[in-house]
Amino acid sequence: MIELNQYKALTFDCYGTLIDWENGILRVLKPLLLAHNTNFNLDDEQILNIFAEFEAELEKGEYIKYREVLKRVVQKFGERFGFEPTADELNSLADSIQHWLPFPDTVEALRTLKQKFKLVIISNVDDDLFAFSAKHLEVEFDEIITAEQAKSYKPSFNNFRLAIERIDLPLEQILHVAASVYHDIVTAKSLGLSTVWVNRRAEQGVSANLPAVTQPDLEAPDLRTLAALSPQ
Repeated sequence: MIELNQYKALTFDCYGTLIDWENGILRVLKPLLLAHNTNFNLDDEQILNIFAEFEAELEKGEYIKYREVLKRVVQKFGERFGFEPTADELNSLADSIQHWLPFPDTVEALRTLKQKFKLVIISNVDDDLFAFSAKHLEVEFDEIITAEQAKSYKPSFNNFRLAIERIDLPLEQILHVAASVYHDIVTAKSLGLSTVWVNRRAEQGVSANLPAVTQPDLEAPDLRTLAALSPQ
């Protein structure tokens, strides 16, 4: 168990941690695949696993904006399953982000944590796309670091180093909170940050992240559990 009162800043991944991106992804890709008669034998977990594969591949190359990453993800689904997406379909994932909602515990937990900590976002997204999500999250973040600003995608060290530079606190006073071991926990720990793995998908068994293994400092099923540890 970690003592939250030793930290001054909490850094958060956004999508999958604060925002329910898996359901957002599935609400776009399932109808898309059904429209092209390709998903009759794909369950939710398989769709999300393929998404994770394509997204990670595209984020490893030369930096492109996340809107373009998502566009190319849809194109790759078409290539794999034998159809040509329309222009609207190519943009459908990125366009849907404005409708992706927080998990039921997110906003209340952030409000509780905001009373004691600086709150910081480190997200693999474009500035304008995160602006949609910021409205749903309903708290003011002290810093927002996007992939567009870093010109790289987590698990790159670059994104975290940019955040650490802006936060301007000793590493031991920063706690990183994320649902993705692959994108976040491994790199954060490698840099010397304490970590909380928000394992929201333990029961559902689906994930839009590539598999990875490391030992977080704390595992929690949701943000409500983390907020309950906040010093009074």
